[in-house]
Amino acid sequence: MQVDNTSSTDFTFMGLFNRKDISVLLLVIISIIFFTALMASGVMIFLIRTDSCLHTPMYFLLSHLSFIDMMYISTIVPKMLVDYLLGQSTISFLGCTAQHFLYLTLVGAEFFLLGLMVYDRYVAICNPLCYPVLMSRRVCWMVIAGSWFRGSLDGFLLTPITMSFPFCNSWEITHFFCEAPAVLKLACADTALYETVMYVCCVLMLLIPFSVVIASCAQILTTVHHMSSGEGRKKAFATCSSHMIVVTLFYGAAMYTYMLPHSYHRPDQDKVFSVFYTILTPMLNPLIYSLRNKDVTGALKTALGRIKGTQRASGDAF
Repeated sequence: MQVDNTSSTDFTFMGLFNRKDISVLLLVIISIIFFTALMASGVMIFLIRTDSCLHTPMYFLLSHLSFIDMMYISTIVPKMLVDYLLGQSTISFLGCTAQHFLYLTLVGAEFFLLGLMVYDRYVAICNPLCYPVLMSRRVCWMVIAGSWFRGSLDGFLLTPITMSFPFCNSWEITHFFCEAPAVLKLACADTALYETVMYVCCVLMLLIPFSVVIASCAQILTTVHHMSSGEGRKKAFATCSSHMIVVTLFYGAAMYTYMLPHSYHRPDQDKVFSVFYTILTPMLNPLIYSLRNKDVTGALKTALGRIKGTQRASGDAF
């Protein structure tokens, strides 16, 4: 028996936690990660907008990455937390469709933005004389627009197809959000052709940007190796290594989910890998880029100094 997608039937999440004895602890950890991600990304955006030393193409792109991270984690974690606190685990068909669309759009935008951000570092290190031209404000906006366009294209293309399949009696999603592979397992129709199309899209979204990142970083490291300045070599290596850490975590987990054959997948493992690029990465991105960056830490110290100065002035006034 099949259920029509337009019925009032809701999907039921099986959830991230199977063990109730540790679910509260994990819930607290995820809550901390969520609020840390929002705070770190928010601080990063604030510093980049207010500190003139950070008004460069690299930080302009980084501010948009932080914005995507904030939206990205907010499409998944708040629903998890509210469901746990209310003792429910359902989501309507329209809610699942909206979550699936937002997730695909945001993750697609981040895939491409991370891949294109390394172009900025490549030009800055390997071709610094042409940097003002190759990374002009217009080029930066083209990078941002291109990332959003490609992300939204995936969302508009794949979401209607995913949610148009007839689903069987059991609308139980063995996952903690409406991710395409988990939803497709409920389909009562043959999804082989669609999964092939999705695989091709994932190759374009993952392998091509990842290959560009690897090739660019290899060229950067080659250039850095021939630098005469030890300080310049150290700064360039730190920037490149930060980007590689972010890219490896984000792309690696996504490649496992979308490009590995089904025979290698297990529900528990799928959920763990999904946690990496849906919950952990949005928290780690601003922390990695800020803690390993002297410009950002310097801007933070300046901002804190201004706040303390304002507080002292207010206290003296009274």
